[in-house]
Amino acid sequence: MQRRRWRLLVLLRKVLTFAICAIALVALLSVHVHVFPSSKVPHFSDPYKLPTQHDFKPQIWGTERSWTRELTPPHLSKAPLSSRQFSGARGSSDVYKLWKPPSNRDVVQCIKPSHNYSAPPVESQGYLLVHANGGLNQMRAGKRKPSVCVLFSTIHAIIIFCSICSNFSDVFDEDHFIDSLANDVKVVRKLPKDMATASRAVKHFRSWSGIEYYEEEIATMWEDFQVIRAAKSDSRLANNNLTPDIQKLRCRACYEALRFAPQIEAMGKLLVDRMRSYGPYIALHLRYEKDMLAFSGCTHDLSPTEADELRMIRETTAYWKIKDIDSGEQRSKGYCPLTPKEVGIFLAALGYPTNTPIYIAAGEIYGGDSHMANLQSRYPILMSKV
Repeated sequence: MQRRRWRLLVLLRKVLTFAICAIALVALLSVHVHVFPSSKVPHFSDPYKLPTQHDFKPQIWGTERSWTRELTPPHLSKAPLSSRQFSGARGSSDVYKLWKPPSNRDVVQCIKPSHNYSAPPVESQGYLLVHANGGLNQMRAGKRKPSVCVLFSTIHAIIIFCSICSNFSDVFDEDHFIDSLANDVKVVRKLPKDMATASRAVKHFRSWSGIEYYEEEIATMWEDFQVIRAAKSDSRLANNNLTPDIQKLRCRACYEALRFAPQIEAMGKLLVDRMRSYGPYIALHLRYEKDMLAFSGCTHDLSPTEADELRMIRETTAYWKIKDIDSGEQRSKGYCPLTPKEVGIFLAALGYPTNTPIYIAAGEIYGGDSHMANLQSRYPILMSKV
């Protein structure tokens, strides 16, 4: 009886073993084999397709071509979406309206000089040396060079633009700049050799001054000096009480004469095309760097330790005139930037979807991840240049 029971147990074990092997074999045969796709980049119908290395012809920049061969970020590795697909994916016409180009409201250019405009005389009173400073966006749109052009067209100076870290031509199209302003102010590339021993002066121009300051105070310096070096080029021209032709000259200098050098234009176009290739995006400048917060005295939502650090920076920076600043008063007057958290709330309230790509167009954000966490949680596709 016991032997029969043992034989039955052995038989049952063999049956179970066979069944398990059969199930495993069927499961193995039923698995689909996935073939890895070719590494060849597909041809996108979208006009803003991601450029590849093969899209670029040999450039004259030699070893400076490495930026054309960057890899696509992992979170943007999918095929690009058009603006219509981007909005349609969310199923809302309201989202599409967020990306529509704003209306120009019938505003037209007003840069051509009037009939009464007279160009400065051929003979100038002296030479002005200007050192360019600030970032590309500040030099391009901050009216620093345009203001200088306006100011010194009124006192008949020859302008020479220099740069602290590079030549003017490394950043801007020098020939275009000179030609565009030929009828307004004379710009030369360098000081003539016969002016090497000329009398010189270094002048700190008063910011936000009117034309009268330059005509009455600065122009008289040409009586004693042949060369004046502007100690800084951020002495912005006051906006009020200027003649229409002076305002037009400012616009001509800013929006027509200043143009980036070809290599910078090419790199900028490449970056913008890459960002556009994955649908609409937001380029966001938070204005939340350490130096900006220290200068403005804006400490809202910062810890006491962080606020003290910014105060110490302000107090120890000699050329910042205002030291004692009430942060609450600054904020109530609208002088402070939104915090990254507030920016996230603001964008969400406007209706921007959470999968909107956001490119941070600023330097290192003060506080780092601790202040960016809320914005990052609302908009995960958040990229910065640092």
